[in-house]
Amino acid sequence: MKKPRVAFFDFASCEGCQLQIADLEEEILDLINIVDVVSFREVMKEHSDDYDIAIIEGSIMRPIDEGRLKEIRENAKILVALGACATIGGINKIRNQWTPSEVKKEVYGNYNLKGNDFFDVFQTKAVDEVVKVDYNIHGCPINRDEFKKVITSIAMGKNPEIPNYPVCVECKKNENICLFELGKFCLGPITRAGCNSICPTNGSPCDGCRGILKKPEVECINDILERYNLDYEEMKRRCNIYNYGKEVCK
Repeated sequence: MKKPRVAFFDFASCEGCQLQIADLEEEILDLINIVDVVSFREVMKEHSDDYDIAIIEGSIMRPIDEGRLKEIRENAKILVALGACATIGGINKIRNQWTPSEVKKEVYGNYNLKGNDFFDVFQTKAVDEVVKVDYNIHGCPINRDEFKKVITSIAMGKNPEIPNYPVCVECKKNENICLFELGKFCLGPITRAGCNSICPTNGSPCDGCRGILKKPEVECINDILERYNLDYEEMKRRCNIYNYGKEVCK
């Protein structure tokens, strides 16, 4: 059977998610056995526009980005959003609280940017706000093991299983002490799992980089707020690190 051809593309991001893939080292051989990587700027100089699967890292910031993404989508049979910037807009969306004109004024002052497409920006968008996304691989950065599982499933024609339960589940499996009990603020109760609770396990609160659950257990959230005397507005503010403008509970 012919191996699917895979191409990686990057938009506004630190490219840390692609670096996670490069850091698979010898484990990447397992993936190369089932897919043919035809474009991956971070690790190879070859490039091809003949691909079956397009993997997109980064958020969409400019009209020229939007146009390029639409072309990629037209060429790809399957499109995968890679990492928080691509799946939910990520940290880049924080700037959406200001207008593009205000952002340019703050950064470039009175410098004349007219006529330069590279500085023609709009409100930051996640990939699925521009084109249809078939699969999401969440996180900032992504989990390498999850990446392998998702790509393997796609290559085999299977539907990859993406967790839709909270990080708290993984914390309990790892026998972690709840960070709320330690006086810390954590978004684990409303954040999609799949990271093996890496931040809470190492003593750092979850900041929601994998995105808010599609159907958060609102009663559970309210119970936590009441139990630990927390303020809902504070929870929303903390969500804005990765999920700017997202409503969590009412």
